[in-house]
Amino acid sequence: MIHKTFPRGGGEIPHRKEGSERKAIQAVPAPSIVVIPLHQHIGAPCVPVVQAGDKVKIGQRIGEAKQFVCAPVHASVSGEVIAVEERPLLTGKKVLSVVIRNDGQDELVKMEAGDPAKMSPQAIRQVVKDAGIVGMGGAGFPTHIKVTPPKPVEVIIINGAECEPYLTCDHRLLLEQAEEMVGGLLAIMKATGATQGVIGIEVNKPDAIERVEEVIKEHKELSVAALKVKYPQGAEKQLIKAILGTEVPSGGLPCDACCCVFNVHTAIAVYDALTSGKPSYERVVTVSGGSVVDPRNLLVRIGTPIQTLLDFCGGLLGQPAALVGGGPMTGPPVVDLLGPVVKNLSGVLALSHEEAAFDENRPCIRCARCVDACPMGLTPNLLGEYSDKGLYDKADKLNVNDCIECALCSYVCPSKRALVTWIIKGKAGLAAQRAKEKVS
Repeated sequence: MIHKTFPRGGGEIPHRKEGSERKAIQAVPAPSIVVIPLHQHIGAPCVPVVQAGDKVKIGQRIGEAKQFVCAPVHASVSGEVIAVEERPLLTGKKVLSVVIRNDGQDELVKMEAGDPAKMSPQAIRQVVKDAGIVGMGGAGFPTHIKVTPPKPVEVIIINGAECEPYLTCDHRLLLEQAEEMVGGLLAIMKATGATQGVIGIEVNKPDAIERVEEVIKEHKELSVAALKVKYPQGAEKQLIKAILGTEVPSGGLPCDACCCVFNVHTAIAVYDALTSGKPSYERVVTVSGGSVVDPRNLLVRIGTPIQTLLDFCGGLLGQPAALVGGGPMTGPPVVDLLGPVVKNLSGVLALSHEEAAFDENRPCIRCARCVDACPMGLTPNLLGEYSDKGLYDKADKLNVNDCIECALCSYVCPSKRALVTWIIKGKAGLAAQRAKEKVS
């Protein structure tokens, strides 16, 4: 079997998935109080449609999408709204949130359900929008926009690479809910007009490849792409290059390569919304790391405090060196353990001192390892330097916005320079500079 991959850059990093990859998904009991942010996606925040004192049910809409790039938010427990106020995310950033006291009744409100095969593309897109589904593997882009591509697409790719260390939630979903994932893929294909579906899975998950191949054997329009284990194989542009052999142009979108990419969990959420009338109010999260007593894959209600997940896994083995929300390469530090689970949170990692590495920012030795590793063909050493010094125009000329923030440059740097941190700062600084120029 040929193992597909992208040709430029990338590298090998430790997998460290053994703590949870063989553990079935377990449901965490809903907490007594949930804090549900009204901004869990790229784009504009939702507008609250409830107030303190209101009674709500699971699946009831509590945040309305008033802007185009936005997705509605739903209650994850039944009970009483006790506040609509700013509360911190796990990063410490405060956003307007709906706080609900759980009454333990689990009263449920469902949307209208049906057979996706009998639904029109427009009807599928509307259900996806009403369900508040966003990309559940990364940035959290509203899915109803992705299933309405501005250009014709021929191929839908399901991203089952899960190339970051520790994370195993997508692996478990492929094993335990492969039928639902395939059902969601077929519905997405119908909504977009695509004629082919490809599920990309790294070959370090042979059981998932075998399971999915068994499920799709009656579907000639679907196939599995066995991917080489290489970071960042799951990055959107690298995945497209590996599977289709085509490149998304600089500044372009996947539809410019006649395709769209969706996460495994997102496809399952689409299927659940269409067939069961279930809005997006829970998700699977991997809790792992050397400081976790019992790493697991957990089905968790949106709005559950991060501390609750750690407690469910037996707590921590002493003080961790680092807490991360998501994968260790791209996830932000966890600043507030009372911060809630949100729709695009794939993992909570408590890393031991033996596992964690920190920036030291020693002088660059001009070894060019970061240049060799960059999957986008950029020069991270210069981009980092220009960005850190506020030389945004110079960074722009070197295509700083093409950086996918995979952090491989920082990982391979022998001087442990904070290259990706500086580049992210540079992208933000360039955006602010351009916005200021437009006003003036």
